[in-house]
Amino acid sequence: MGRFIECCCTTLEEVIEAVAGGASRIELCERLDVGGVTPSESLLRDVIENCPLPVNVLVRPRGGDFVYTEEEEKMMLQDIQMCKQMNVNAVVIGALRSDGDIDVDMAGRLVEAARPLHVTFHRAFDCCRDPYAALEDIIMLGCDRLLTSGQEESAYIGRHLISELVSLAAGRLVVMPGGGVRPSNIDEIEKNTHAPEYHGSAHGENGATDRKVVSLLVG
Repeated sequence: MGRFIECCCTTLEEVIEAVAGGASRIELCERLDVGGVTPSESLLRDVIENCPLPVNVLVRPRGGDFVYTEEEEKMMLQDIQMCKQMNVNAVVIGALRSDGDIDVDMAGRLVEAARPLHVTFHRAFDCCRDPYAALEDIIMLGCDRLLTSGQEESAYIGRHLISELVSLAAGRLVVMPGGGVRPSNIDEIEKNTHAPEYHGSAHGENGATDRKVVSLLVG
């Protein structure tokens, strides 16, 4: 069967490439140049109508930090409702306090609004001051998975912390390495972390998701 690869896509064309390459799930977003934001309703609709795979949707109102205002929280809650109406598989959320801890109150409201959808906590985790306390907060919130680069520039560099997180999570949620996951390093990341799922954009030479790269990640 190969590895479970969640492919990060920003267009319907990229989704089609991910499906052809053997991805197991899609994470849909736009504006990877700022780390990803919530996709437009029209793109989400097109993908849902044409993609046979589960689709997880990033809910993030802007680039930059993960400390959000009340107005930005309202935007995220509205986007979560849009996702629920379209029967996506999961939403991908995160919120921090200015001190570098998880904003448990805001994140809790986002998780509650998302149910019964699955919930992934995104790489806001990688900006937390204490990854071990943050992991327990995310588990307490009821999130189904955590996307992380191990608080480093890439999951390869952060693979040792990711390995710790996988052990500490002990099956209470899925720890999914993401960030710079490529065919050249995924074997080493897998060897170190033993994670059950992996996240990558699988870009080819044209800077977009490519079925051949996806296939190499799947292995």
